[in-house]
Amino acid sequence: MYTIIRKSLLELVFSGSFMKRWNDKLRPMELVEVDKQAHKMITAWLLFLLNSRDLPAEERLRLGDEIVEGGLFDYFYRLVITDIKPPVFYQIRSNPSDYRKLTAWVLDQLRPRVTPLGEETWERMTEYLMVPEDTTPARRILQAAHLFASYSELKLLKTLNRPDDEMAEIEKSFTDRLGKLTDLVGVEDLLAGNDSVLGRFAGWCGHLRFQKRWSQTPRIPETSVLGHVFIVAAFAWFFSLEVGACPARRQNNFFSGLFHDLPELLTRDIISPVKLSAPEIADLIKDYENRELQRLVMDPLLGNGFADVAQRLGYLLGLEAGSEFAATVQENGRVRTVSSQELGAKCNRDDLDPKDGELLKMCDKLAAFIEAYTALRTGITSDQLTQACWRIRQQFHENPVVAGVHIGALVADFA
Repeated sequence: MYTIIRKSLLELVFSGSFMKRWNDKLRPMELVEVDKQAHKMITAWLLFLLNSRDLPAEERLRLGDEIVEGGLFDYFYRLVITDIKPPVFYQIRSNPSDYRKLTAWVLDQLRPRVTPLGEETWERMTEYLMVPEDTTPARRILQAAHLFASYSELKLLKTLNRPDDEMAEIEKSFTDRLGKLTDLVGVEDLLAGNDSVLGRFAGWCGHLRFQKRWSQTPRIPETSVLGHVFIVAAFAWFFSLEVGACPARRQNNFFSGLFHDLPELLTRDIISPVKLSAPEIADLIKDYENRELQRLVMDPLLGNGFADVAQRLGYLLGLEAGSEFAATVQENGRVRTVSSQELGAKCNRDDLDPKDGELLKMCDKLAAFIEAYTALRTGITSDQLTQACWRIRQQFHENPVVAGVHIGALVADFA
């Protein structure tokens, strides 16, 4: 069965921007599901790298696929069951019969939107969700990443909720369960927080939730940079499946999407009209981003035993290629830029470690389009959003096929 991405699947992914978290607690800001999922998958990537150092290439690729798919499957499930409190959900999960009934209903809700990904993907998702307890490396990495991301949110809430005795119980639950996963390389660093370079970097990535996109324009929902990168990563994974990307390529595309706006921790979310106002402005911003990224991220990782993490992050960010949106391969330890056509025709091989450029840029624009489109549909009146929608729609109308994806026809579905 062919993979054909539909509007309904893209809107399902975006719907996590509306879904509130910690809804029964005082919150210093709105915490939403898509932000948490982004932080979870960033953390999962770190644990994936550290725990696959000694694996053969084939096993490492298999583990990467299982982590990305498992993360997306968990997210889809969460979107359907909405805000069932964890203690209630854990009670349901402890009863196999009740859990299977709930999951069968969830799958029934998801089927119309997810089956365009292909029957094999649907079968893997059904099997994954129907068996909640699993001790595979991928499940354990995702569990550790989930706990760390949720624990990071709790730290934001503690001060405002001091009279709430439940907060202490929740915190103990997080630390106890993370403590049982310390055999995974990197979990102790996560627990150490700012006392560890890795823990500080993982926590720092979560700060992207504080940066709102389109900061000068009222929107519903107010998406953050953190949530945006997860949406771009998910879109990149879906379209990678559609064009038949090899495992290394689709994983690189997902994780590149997840990190493509990491430099905005240093510069904030600079709007496109400013970046594109003059070549020297764009070059100035890029130069500053690279210098600060080296000083604050790369150098600490390189100097504290995480050189492989720094090197991999640099490849995903396109530092050697000069852009996160450059299509690249690695041959004999050297990075080489290629065209989208060459990538698809000659370089779609795991041994070349391929990464898309145009496809990733398309996903970035598509995510921005859906942000603007959704805000306008909710009744927001904004010239900036209207112009953004028109501009992106026009770009895809004039160039309806990008990196093998018929994006023009897909955007036309957003009437």
